[in-house]
Amino acid sequence: MPKASKASHNNDSPFTISTAFAPAGDQPKAIASLVDGLKKGLRHQTLHGVTGSGKTYTASQVIQQHGKPTLVIAHNKTLAAQLAQEYREFFPNNAVHYFVSYYDYYQPEAYMPHTDTYIEKEAQINAEIDRLRHASTQALLTRKDVIIVASVSCIYGLGSPEEYEKSHLKIAKGATMDRAELIRRLIHIYFDRTNADMMPGKFRALGNSMEIMPVNERVIYRIDFGIEGATPIIKSIIKIDEITRAIIGEIDAFFLFPAKHFVTPEDERERAIKDIKHELDERLEVLKAEGKLLEADRLKRRTTYDLALIKEVGYCNGIENYSRHFSGKAPGEAPDTLLSYFPHKKDEKGNLVPDFLTIIDESHVTVPQLNGMYAGDQSRKQSLVDFGFRLPSARDNRPLKFPEFLERTGQIVYTTATPGKYELEHSQNIAEQVIRPTGLLDPEVEVRPIISMAPFEGRHYKGQIFDFIDEAERTIAKGFRVIATTLTKKMAEDLSEFLKERKIKAAYIHSDIETLERIQILTELRKGTYDIIVGVNLLREGLDLPEVALIGILDADKEGFLRSESALIQTIGRAARNSEGKVILYAEHITGSMERALNETNRRRTLQIAYNKEHGITPKTIIKRIKDITEDIENEHQKTIKTLLTMDAEAFAKDPKKVIKMKEQEMQEAVKELDFETAALLRDEIKALMEGTVKAEKKAAKAKKEANKGIRGKKQDLRG
Repeated sequence: MPKASKASHNNDSPFTISTAFAPAGDQPKAIASLVDGLKKGLRHQTLHGVTGSGKTYTASQVIQQHGKPTLVIAHNKTLAAQLAQEYREFFPNNAVHYFVSYYDYYQPEAYMPHTDTYIEKEAQINAEIDRLRHASTQALLTRKDVIIVASVSCIYGLGSPEEYEKSHLKIAKGATMDRAELIRRLIHIYFDRTNADMMPGKFRALGNSMEIMPVNERVIYRIDFGIEGATPIIKSIIKIDEITRAIIGEIDAFFLFPAKHFVTPEDERERAIKDIKHELDERLEVLKAEGKLLEADRLKRRTTYDLALIKEVGYCNGIENYSRHFSGKAPGEAPDTLLSYFPHKKDEKGNLVPDFLTIIDESHVTVPQLNGMYAGDQSRKQSLVDFGFRLPSARDNRPLKFPEFLERTGQIVYTTATPGKYELEHSQNIAEQVIRPTGLLDPEVEVRPIISMAPFEGRHYKGQIFDFIDEAERTIAKGFRVIATTLTKKMAEDLSEFLKERKIKAAYIHSDIETLERIQILTELRKGTYDIIVGVNLLREGLDLPEVALIGILDADKEGFLRSESALIQTIGRAARNSEGKVILYAEHITGSMERALNETNRRRTLQIAYNKEHGITPKTIIKRIKDITEDIENEHQKTIKTLLTMDAEAFAKDPKKVIKMKEQEMQEAVKELDFETAALLRDEIKALMEGTVKAEKKAAKAKKEANKGIRGKKQDLRG
């Protein structure tokens, strides 16, 4: 690819791209086409780019030249994390943020009438992802050079941006304020007081000083109060590292945004309580008129209890079900979402319209997701309403309908290697990007039978699993990685275990694996910790794994979503970043989807070969730095534990029990001194060390067992 200056910058855009390369291949033509379309005001455009052609780089050039805040939507958290990492590398001096659902685990409230089963909502919030969400919204309200990479959670209710912005605090050196007043203000914006460890959204008072930890930063601000004349003032503001407690520096002022996105002033809360009571009375009359006395009693008890909690403490479990009353919106009106935080402008008629760019990545999957969110949510909520678990207004705590999403976004660029029906029908401009600047070709694709047969290609054939393993072992021996795709989660798990039994470093990925763990597994694949990853459909779109040289698509002839033309093209494309890329389709017959995917792959290979010949390009595997996005998401407590484990590794290897005993003594001393933060770190380090000891003992026992088996076998041989 042609070299360029370190930073390329066009017009008056607030964005600056930092890259060592200039656009090449089909990229210049695609960039010019899309930017021209944006200038003309085209509402829908598609970047039809093959895997490995640099769609994210092209999109980055479009963002830079267009110069407006940008929302990038991905269809899952793993892809969103990778995209956030890539955009941060392209825009190191701009605000690139990651916005996904903050639940590590989420079981929505539901009722199943046919079994009379009520399922209570269960949720486990990831505090670090919540911090990143706050960082996203605060950046949108304070900067113009913002790129938010989000999952489809961006269309769910978030709280009013006006109230969120209006409630922020400016804390400045020399300002007239005493400690008591600051405490009142912090509580008003949902900060919690603590006497223990500092965490985001908490504060603690220490004599005539106060420490505050914002929700969007990993630092602590210490405010010292003083008296000037007879007036209390803020004497100094010191910024402190949250772990080491080292002083970063003294500052003049900083801003604090609310610790929650849902902010309701006191007078609005009183109005909301009255509205909820009024709706309850109306709903009870309807249920009683229908003879649903049990449902009426259930609804009355639950809502009355919730109202008592809201009045006393300002919160109750499931408070989001009353969000329409707190926001003051009309029944059926769309909720505020992340889209509401993006900038808007007045059109010729004086109406506020979106003034930002939206890029929908892997749109053939993401658009249907966006389109289907509302219906699924309403189906679940309707049962809760019908059977007296929730008021009808609970239905207004919902994702946006697809038409509402379109109303709240401005110009849209869809990026995909396989445009769906929606993009093809609505796009006013389609920019094709088939040629890869790297010269890499679409991989060679072979079709082999699923079942055992002999002979096949002049050799004994053992079926898809054993044939795949043979090919995988040859690929691994060259230093490359391998992917296998299955049709079910169970098969992915079973195949992964079978590979491990054959001493192959393997792991599986599917939707039951937590977000951060999925990202870590893929990073470990690139590093070589694993040689093979087995997955279902999560390995298809947008995953950038240049080390992968072989993909085995098992049961490729089973027509359906996972083996459609689009899915096959996307899966084949995962091997297009490696010059030795190869894909094997295991099938008993060639389906229509397979035939079309093979034809499209061959068409692209032909075009790329011609381009390479014309420009004298020899394809080379992409060399890409391995960076784990979870390093940014992991909290500081976890990072500190890892550092301590590394420091103590050598001593632990020599005498594990001695190190654990020493750490236990240190933990007890920290508790005696009321240093609970250090005690917590030591507790978790001890836990990790003990887990390591147990694993080592199990491994040693297994090795001893295997050795004993060998000795018994030799004795038997001697006796024979």
